[in-house]
Amino acid sequence: MNTIDMHMTLGALVNEHPEMARVFERLQIDYCCGGGQSLADACVSRGLDLVATSYELAAAVTGGEVNDWISMGAAQLVDHLESTHHRYLWDEMPRLSALVAKIVAVHGERHAELRDVARCYEEVRSDLEPHLLKEERVLFPMIRELAAAELAPSFHCGSLRNPITMMLREHDTVGDLLARLRRLTNGYAPPSDGCASYVACLAGLAELEADTHLHIHKENNVLFPLVLRREAELAAARD
Repeated sequence: MNTIDMHMTLGALVNEHPEMARVFERLQIDYCCGGGQSLADACVSRGLDLVATSYELAAAVTGGEVNDWISMGAAQLVDHLESTHHRYLWDEMPRLSALVAKIVAVHGERHAELRDVARCYEEVRSDLEPHLLKEERVLFPMIRELAAAELAPSFHCGSLRNPITMMLREHDTVGDLLARLRRLTNGYAPPSDGCASYVACLAGLAELEADTHLHIHKENNVLFPLVLRREAELAAARD
């Protein structure tokens, strides 16, 4: 069985072993926005036993999942993000809105908390949709231009650090909203009287949370550092 280095950051562990993301999701360890903290620190903050957590993570590593995003250049990585995570969200968010509205209409009288679930989910969607557009129409085209450049490009925003800082803040916001959604749904566990639509809705919300966590991880802990390093290299060559 693999030995887990408790001093490695959460982001580095998921990059090396993508299978660990599922364990982190189950243990509610934030590896995306909190990807810079060590596994040991994350366990302490969550009150988790270090040995048991290390064993669970090691058992999850099969080598069956490919972390191909690590080997991608910046331009290839933004293409990957758009074609996978962005496409998933654009397709899935309207479907989940309809499901949430349906279960509120059917079960809302018996489960008053569903109105809070609906409000929180729509807040998630209203945050994510303009965020995706800003990336697709503004940030990602600039990243592609940077990746193709031999000399440092001149951007209207100055350094790409400026829009990246905004994206990081927005990632933190949606991460907090998803954590609230998890609490409101009792960990996406359907009640005993939940119909098939209720079960499907909560399963869809859980999948959206997991996919968004991996999406944010790839941007925060892989793409953005790669872009900032490239920008610094080109600026140094110009000077």
